[in-house]
Amino acid sequence: MKKFFLIIALLTGILSSQAQQKEVPVFVSGADGYKAFRIPAIISLPNGELLAFCEGRVNGMGDYGDIDMVMKRSSDHGKTWSPLQVVAEDGQMQLSNPGPVVDLTDPAFPRGRIFLFYNTGTTKESDIIKGKGIKRCYYKTSADGGHTWDAPVDITLQIHRPKQPETDPAFNFADDWRYYANTPGHVMQFREGAFKGRIFIAANHSAGPAVAHAAHYVAHGYYTDDHGKTFKLGNSIAFPGSNESMAVELSDSKLMMNSRNQNRQDIKARVISVSSDGGATWDTTYRDLQLTDPVCQGSILNVGRAGKKNILAFCNAADTLERDNLTLRISFDEGKTWKRQYVIYKGNGQQKAGYAYAAYSDIVQLEKKKIGILYEKDHYSSIVFTTVKWK
Repeated sequence: MKKFFLIIALLTGILSSQAQQKEVPVFVSGADGYKAFRIPAIISLPNGELLAFCEGRVNGMGDYGDIDMVMKRSSDHGKTWSPLQVVAEDGQMQLSNPGPVVDLTDPAFPRGRIFLFYNTGTTKESDIIKGKGIKRCYYKTSADGGHTWDAPVDITLQIHRPKQPETDPAFNFADDWRYYANTPGHVMQFREGAFKGRIFIAANHSAGPAVAHAAHYVAHGYYTDDHGKTFKLGNSIAFPGSNESMAVELSDSKLMMNSRNQNRQDIKARVISVSSDGGATWDTTYRDLQLTDPVCQGSILNVGRAGKKNILAFCNAADTLERDNLTLRISFDEGKTWKRQYVIYKGNGQQKAGYAYAAYSDIVQLEKKKIGILYEKDHYSSIVFTTVKWK
């Protein structure tokens, strides 16, 4: 009987996580002067060090308030982590949605330069959707592996379309974008092909007043081809209700964006968009019914090659009802099918309505077939790190 179940598991691609490293707490709510930590992001540096970012929420769990961009470092593939470092803060201002990437193609920085994209908000999301307040867009850079950071650069007017003359009296946009957020999670850079070096930042915004089924939200992206000197805004995807997104490079210079579907009445599955021009416009948008989702963020990464196709890794809370069942999937055909599945965490077998056992996550490649997962655990009480060796 045991042999029978093993065969079934292998045939369906549902593999156990025996190769999974014991999880290590990285950010623990209540520590380091912060009541809560949320929204993880992680990157690997050329020297192998890992940098883990998140929001350090000073006063509580709420999305709005005194929130800083914070970071920890690991020099041993995530087994241990440095003391906390504050990367960006602005008094009582909300800083949100860390989106880091290492630019490895700028000749002025042969050892690579880190970009950290983030947003600020002058009031809570519900008020901004009503036309009160604004979300602004920034990035910071580091040329020494994240030890020190340059002053923030405001790129709001290049990539946002708020209908608010007070934002810039000389630049009154015709659009009416209100809420705005990049990614969250790591940002992508094209490694090869026609757009080699392009940094693409997945994002989303709300347009006009709120409407039924979250249709005022829509995903889009923006990008730079000159290492942050200027940015261009890409088209929005044709899917009302699309929200938090992350992008990945495909073969033949194509790009895929994987988005959260905010419409709670719709099919609980991820929204996929593919671009042939580096994220400027979109060829197609569809739901991937293989990637179930409870209306939550997810993370995607290019982790190698299978013939002429890129191997993709995707991680999310693979449940249609609750933020639970965090699962890592591997695709050998650029997202057409997902042959390998590894359950990372599933609430110790419990089911409690409204309790987020596993929520937001980000993934990073450590070795050829080894992936690191940074994720929110047990109703946002901590952000932990673990690794999985995939086959």
